[in-house]
Amino acid sequence: MNGAADAAPLSGTETHPQARMILSAALAGDASHAYLFHGPAGVGKRTAARAFAAELLAAGSPDPDGARHRVLDGAHPDLTWVRPTGAHVMRTDDVAEPVVGAATRTPFESLKRVFVLERVDTMNDEVANRLLKTLEEPPAYVHLILLTDSLGLVLPTVVSRCQLVRFDPLPAARIAADLEAAGVPADRAAACARLALGNGARARFLATEEGEALTADVDRLVAAALGGGPAGGAAPEPWRGLLERAEERRAVAEERVAGEAKERLANEPKGRERGALEKQFEDTAKREGRRARTEVLDLGLTLAALRFRDLLCLAEGADDAALDGAAARALRDGRAEDAPELDARSLRVAAERCEESRMSLQLNVTEELALDALGFRLAGLVGAPV
Repeated sequence: MNGAADAAPLSGTETHPQARMILSAALAGDASHAYLFHGPAGVGKRTAARAFAAELLAAGSPDPDGARHRVLDGAHPDLTWVRPTGAHVMRTDDVAEPVVGAATRTPFESLKRVFVLERVDTMNDEVANRLLKTLEEPPAYVHLILLTDSLGLVLPTVVSRCQLVRFDPLPAARIAADLEAAGVPADRAAACARLALGNGARARFLATEEGEALTADVDRLVAAALGGGPAGGAAPEPWRGLLERAEERRAVAEERVAGEAKERLANEPKGRERGALEKQFEDTAKREGRRARTEVLDLGLTLAALRFRDLLCLAEGADDAALDGAAARALRDGRAEDAPELDARSLRVAAERCEESRMSLQLNVTEELALDALGFRLAGLVGAPV
């Protein structure tokens, strides 16, 4: 379709040969009307989607480089990027006009229109049905790129109408090398890479000061369970730091949106349109804040489960299988001298309980109650009936 696509792999596909093969073939011939990019978070799906959209919209343009740059800057009129606006679900309004309605209108300046939909695993039947006809029989100029971190949660009616493009977890060695190149000490880079489970973005966060602080909060929660809970001298609410960390991220996210709103509204005259924009930014701030808060708690509970997994590896003599053996040994060796021996079954159950609590956050439960319940269930776990 164009020389740029042939010169080098699309951004985001460098370590994904299957995705690179499919998308390169599409750009060299006839692109499908709908693609579903699937794979773990943080492996390049969004980067690849934007790069693919840039090539699609640059094709036939009198200024292909300019078209690409505007796509990469998020400023191309023929690119629509949709994110769910519900707390944990995509709403019908997210697709009704932005996708279904807009798809019936011809491109503004390109030969095509591209629609990227994130987190399509959050679609329910109502949303999917609203989108179905556009997925089945879109106008010839329309291309849809759907993204998900959880292919198994995407409705079969959606999956069956798309060409699947797989993005595999990034190798830990590759992630660690990237972190080292960014100045992260080798031992720290290796641990963050393994704990990220193939998610490059997560590894980069864990390597930051904020990531280290979150890890310390997690270790306090785990240490409380190993020490027998409050009766063993642990803090009465060992999960409190994790909750406060999540609240800090929520505030930062809301402040970022508020700054964008201030800049956008600076020259907007008072009136109905300004009021609508203010309401839009207010809703966006709440949504982004809630998402940031949930992401921190999700990561924190994932790390807690992995800590118990690593402790289980040590207890069973499989030290080499631990993702962060040094941290696990520090937790094990930091216990009171009279603490009971680590019990493999209890450690396994502790990991399961952390994972159960993480999953419960997707059900709109109160985070504080969920963490309090987890702390209670973990307290005194080692050496106690489970």
